[in-house]
Amino acid sequence: MPRLTRRRALAAGAAVAATGGLPAPSAAAPGHSREHGHSHEHGHDHDLGHDLDHDHGHGAPEAFDEVYLGRRIQGRPLASGHHHGGGYGVFIDGVELHVMRNADGSWISVVGHYDPVPSPRAAARAAVVELRGAPLVPLT
Repeated sequence: MPRLTRRRALAAGAAVAATGGLPAPSAAAPGHSREHGHSHEHGHDHDLGHDLDHDHGHGAPEAFDEVYLGRRIQGRPLASGHHHGGGYGVFIDGVELHVMRNADGSWISVVGHYDPVPSPRAAARAAVVELRGAPLVPLT
């Protein structure tokens, strides 16, 4: 019998939720409340965009360019060459944050690989919080 892993448990929960049996499981990290879209970890109360810019599978998310907690975050569709992000690039202070879209439409990044979020903007904001002021090191 296969061992029950976190991935299998989440997949089973999502399958049940898709049939209307249960609410979808939340993969929120400790200290993050997705209910109100705020992070309460480390004394911060900042909107991570958990409830913003959902694209619901209808193509690429909208571009964004903003300063979040003193860091410039940007996201935009790219012409090609970024297969994991589905042709979408996310940048923190001009350095690319590698993102990947999951089959369920959620997004993960190299900084928040085990904490899926609903949009690239939310992935950028979560990475800024996680970096705690440290520079994002480009992947080579």
